[in-house]
Amino acid sequence: MALPFYIARRLSADGEGTDKVSKPAVRIAMLGIAIGIAVMIVSVSVVMGFKHTIRDKVVGFGSHIVVSNYMTLQTADQSQPVNATDSVVKVLRGIEGVRHAGRYALKQGVLKTDNDFLGVVFKGVGEDYDTAFLASNIVEGSMPKLRTDRSTRQLLISKSMASKMHLGAGKKVYAYFLGDGEVKARVFEVAGVYQTNLTKYDDTYCFTDLYTVSRLNGWTCSPEEGLMEVTGCELLVSDFDSIDVVEDRIIDRVNKTLDSEGHTLSSLTIKETNPQIFSWLDLLDLNVWIILALMVCVAVVTMISGLLIIILERTSMIGLLKALGARNALVRKTFRWLATFIVLKGLLIGDVLGIGISLLQKYTGIVKLDPETYYVAEAPVEINWGIVALLNVATLIVCTAALVLPSFYASTVKPAQSMRTE
Repeated sequence: MALPFYIARRLSADGEGTDKVSKPAVRIAMLGIAIGIAVMIVSVSVVMGFKHTIRDKVVGFGSHIVVSNYMTLQTADQSQPVNATDSVVKVLRGIEGVRHAGRYALKQGVLKTDNDFLGVVFKGVGEDYDTAFLASNIVEGSMPKLRTDRSTRQLLISKSMASKMHLGAGKKVYAYFLGDGEVKARVFEVAGVYQTNLTKYDDTYCFTDLYTVSRLNGWTCSPEEGLMEVTGCELLVSDFDSIDVVEDRIIDRVNKTLDSEGHTLSSLTIKETNPQIFSWLDLLDLNVWIILALMVCVAVVTMISGLLIIILERTSMIGLLKALGARNALVRKTFRWLATFIVLKGLLIGDVLGIGISLLQKYTGIVKLDPETYYVAEAPVEINWGIVALLNVATLIVCTAALVLPSFYASTVKPAQSMRTE
């Protein structure tokens, strides 16, 4: 066993010093490390949880990539259809990186009861639609029956719509649509009520079957005839981080091609259709980097202060080692090892504290948020063990590297001076 490591371990086992000054200094340094790593773990966990929660909600309403009529995507005119037959959907699902593809149709309309009315967007989806997101956010009732061959007249509305219209599961509601110079009226039954707290969407979208919305647009929805006129297809990718790569494949394979009815196909990613939300989420990364930098600075400063105090109080020991023939390098290594032990203890305490707080929030939701402002009712937490390990390693490396210069102070002590000091 190397002599510097052995001496440092013995000093660490003795409490990093027996003097009245060194013990508090070491404890403060250890506490600084612990608080720093705990704050970093909690900050990263909350920001990652928040970003992924909001991202998943936006994707739940609009998928990762949309393939639609070129004019629809460029002008936001939802009246331009594409003929998304089974063969077209099969091609989209066969593109590498795409894990799911489903048709959808949109139609603006008005919900009306005896006392209230509300303008909304009806989104029609079929049996092939991924309903996992909506099903997980239903607070009353159940998912409506989604068909492409006939109308079910069932509706899924948001909690905000239900509150404004005084509706609930099982209630009937009238809907009015304008098209071809006439007003079309339909009666729907509210099958369920959902709540995502994403106000932009909760106040806008209600869901029903694909057949109803396509017919309200005046489009043909008949797989037997080879016509499935819809607003477009929504694609989910296997890995969100590769969404741009998959988009490039879709551009090469699909964009600027014509469907059987002569409509030009085009595509957009969720980042392109919601740039404000994703730009806002990207700004959170900057906040995290600032917090990480500040916490590392706190840890480094407290460790440097603690190490210098330990060196000052171990002057006699340094002089004795030098009198016995120890070189300056051995002395420096001894105190760097001692500082490393202190950092490791601080990291262990900080890990327990940071992970404990994160798990407490994850399973109890003790910290509440205003959903109208933050889109979530409680602070979301996502613990990434790889990032936790990386934070520990990075903090250890930075702190030990920063302690190289202070350790040189120990090598400047001379045996004769240490004896006079003693």
